[in-house]
Amino acid sequence: MRIAIVSDIHANLAALEAALADIGRRKADRVIVAGDLVGDGRQPAEVVALLRRLGFPAIRGNVDRKVAEAAALSAKERKERATKRKTAELLWTAGQLDRAGLDWLAGLPATLTVRVGGSRLLVVHGSPLADTDSIYPSLTPRALAAKLGTARPDVLACGHSHVPFARRIAGVTVVNAGSVGRPVDGDARGSYALVEVEAGRTPRGRIVRFPFPAGEGDAGPVPGGG
Repeated sequence: MRIAIVSDIHANLAALEAALADIGRRKADRVIVAGDLVGDGRQPAEVVALLRRLGFPAIRGNVDRKVAEAAALSAKERKERATKRKTAELLWTAGQLDRAGLDWLAGLPATLTVRVGGSRLLVVHGSPLADTDSIYPSLTPRALAAKLGTARPDVLACGHSHVPFARRIAGVTVVNAGSVGRPVDGDARGSYALVEVEAGRTPRGRIVRFPFPAGEGDAGPVPGGG
């Protein structure tokens, strides 16, 4: 089975649509979303609506969590915090989503475990430690063990750092999907991960790069965000 891991869309609809088109051409059997669906970009409502309609398994990222927290603030708290740039961006994003979209975003799980072909895939946003903890290509076996604790998945999939890579580390296939909509590693193309899982074989992971059109859906400062 071929599983596509997409992460860090950041409200960039054009990039998400380009990623899904590329995934379709590569005939992935499943798509899993590893968080940060919204934030920083201009089309959070459109991205959330598309992902809800497609019904992909998804987890929340740190920005998704903060948007949901901002939406739950009282009117007084919103007024007091709206002068802070990052809070203003979170409030703007929350304001673009209807109640159903906000409830869906807030209800996403922090992690997801999927069993495929005898293998166990653990999907997190940052790392198993926290949604703000990053996993980089320099990860050592000792550091991986510290992040996993007693968990021992066959595949660990994540995002958050926006630095994509795929490696076998201490018997675990580790893939960081990078960012669909907000690449920051010097390559202007978006990225996602493909994981091949077959019964009786070691899971394999690789990174796919794809171009996406510049335009209204690009990630960037949101209106009113400063």
